[in-house]
Amino acid sequence: MIHSFRQNGYNIVLDVASGSVHCVDDVAFDIINLYESTPREELIGQVSIRHGISEEEVKACLDDVDALKAQGVLFSCDEFRPNADALAKRETVVKAMCLHVAHTCNLDCEYCFAAQGKYHGERALMTFEVGKRALDFLIENSGTRRNLEVDFFGGEPLMNFDVVKKLVAYARSVEKEHGKNFRFTLTTNGMLLDDEVIEFANREMDNVVLSLDGRKEVNDRFRKTAGGVGSFDVIVPKFQKFVKARGDKSYYMRGTFTHFNPDFTKDIQTMLDLGFDELSMEPVVSPPTDKYALTEEDKLIVCAEYGKLAEMMIKRRKEGKPFTFYHYMLDLDGGPCIYKRISGCGSGTEYLAVTPTGELYPCHQFVGNKDYLMGDIWQGVIRTDIRDEFKRCNAYSRTECADCWARLYCSGGCAANAYNATGSVNGVYAYGCDLFKKRIECAIMLKVDEALENQND
Repeated sequence: MIHSFRQNGYNIVLDVASGSVHCVDDVAFDIINLYESTPREELIGQVSIRHGISEEEVKACLDDVDALKAQGVLFSCDEFRPNADALAKRETVVKAMCLHVAHTCNLDCEYCFAAQGKYHGERALMTFEVGKRALDFLIENSGTRRNLEVDFFGGEPLMNFDVVKKLVAYARSVEKEHGKNFRFTLTTNGMLLDDEVIEFANREMDNVVLSLDGRKEVNDRFRKTAGGVGSFDVIVPKFQKFVKARGDKSYYMRGTFTHFNPDFTKDIQTMLDLGFDELSMEPVVSPPTDKYALTEEDKLIVCAEYGKLAEMMIKRRKEGKPFTFYHYMLDLDGGPCIYKRISGCGSGTEYLAVTPTGELYPCHQFVGNKDYLMGDIWQGVIRTDIRDEFKRCNAYSRTECADCWARLYCSGGCAANAYNATGSVNGVYAYGCDLFKKRIECAIMLKVDEALENQND
């Protein structure tokens, strides 16, 4: 199976199963697109007439396509599908945990999937004892896995900063005796960032996620305090100070775009102008009845914006001012192993979310949905049927994905988005699929442009 597309003046052909990417001229592009559907002599005649070249020239190009097919980098067979059944039966260990240290928040963001941090329940803070047990649970259930990931999450985790500090100190005190290495992430809205937090995060956090939606008027439409005051003027100076102090350690600025700003590249530009260069903008996921939900009309705008964003990245790279966009990070040489390409993020199996009371859920987006309460950090996973359901959730478990060229890039998509859209973790969030495919096309094009520039240099 191949996927061919044109982006930013390039003719690009992706061989889906092998992952090979080909940048070709117009003649080769047409030949490849006709290759499997058109008899050979008819193909030669069509391409010869269409491009005003001799049939011998077409045959020479056709021979090259034949050779690429023989090498297994064009029209290759998908040999991975049988592995999907084996993955569903695999033994798993827990390697990552989302610690909900605060089910409360100092902002009142209208589009928040977590119901303003409360997850449709009561406000709560995790105690050190619960957090300590959660870390012990992670160690006990991680098998021989050395690197363990912990994300301090909320609500707003800095509303429980003392517990965060104590939990990091505890993890550092026990990691060596258990042969583990903890890698921590902090996700924050920035309202409580101060010198102490900055120093601590830059010392202990492998990554920090900062929430900002871009332009002041866009950010302050939804990201407000309980008193209705926008957060932009408070958090931007704090973020700038934090990023300056962070040096070359990882962070990224995460925004959400909605029906009110499908032209999100303007928000990306604002973030760049403010001095931030590790960026992510996520489409809001919400019921279509919400006033901020993305519409079908918005989809056309958003897809065009992804193209604009890619062109912006090329321009800035050539000017010596590159920036990172999370969804365009793509490794065409190594990339994720086939296990990850098929099975995805590992929610419900290798990755679990822990509430302030110690309950276990498949991921942070399922927290509060009692149908997906898996157990707790004392008894472990009781609802093994939920874990088994997530084990079966992969790039080949959805009939809609069977013939999709992007399946080995999205691994079947986000289970939570699928559930919210269809009522099943094995459903398909079609709107999100369309946006994802456009992002991957742009990401591949960026790799092609960079490779050709390096070749010319």
